[in-house]
Amino acid sequence: MKDKGRKAAALCAALTIYALASGCGFQLRGNAKLPFDSVYIPDNHSMLVELARTLRSGNNVKIVNDPEVANARFVFLGEQREKVILSVSAAGRIREYQLRYAVIFRLHDGKGGEYIPTNTVALRRDVSFNEQVLAKEVEESLLYRDMQADMVQQIIRRMQAAKLRLADD
Repeated sequence: MKDKGRKAAALCAALTIYALASGCGFQLRGNAKLPFDSVYIPDNHSMLVELARTLRSGNNVKIVNDPEVANARFVFLGEQREKVILSVSAAGRIREYQLRYAVIFRLHDGKGGEYIPTNTVALRRDVSFNEQVLAKEVEESLLYRDMQADMVQQIIRRMQAAKLRLADD
C-alpha cells in the first residue's frame, strides 16, 4: 500500500512540475523550422560539415549537393581564431588569455534574394594559464571544438529567424 502511495505522490509531483513549467511558457527547443525547403552547404570546412550534420538530424530542410537546385545557399566567407593575452604575472608570465572564434557567412537564394546578408558570429572564452603547457594545448583544442558547436547552434538560430529579402527591398 505504501508503494502505491509513493507512486501516486511521484506522479502528482511530476504533473505539478509539468503544469508549472508549461504555464510559464517553457518548452523544449525542438526542431528548427527554417524558411526554406533545401539548402546547399559546401563541405570544405569542419564547421560546415557539423552544420550540415546538425541540420540533417531532425529538421525540416534537405541538404543538397547541387547549389542550382537548392532554395538557399550557405556561403562560408571565412573564420578567424585568435588567442589574446588578458593578464600577466609580476614575473611577466601569462596568467590568463582569451580564445576568440569568429565566422563570416551569408545565406542567399541564388536569384538575387538574401536570407542573411554578410554576417559575423563571434565567440570568446577566457582561459587561465599555468606551467602545464601540454594540458593547456589540449584544453585549448577542446574549447575551440566546443566553440565550433556553439557557432553551429547560433547560425541555425539565425537561419530560423531569416526572411527572404529581395534585392529590390
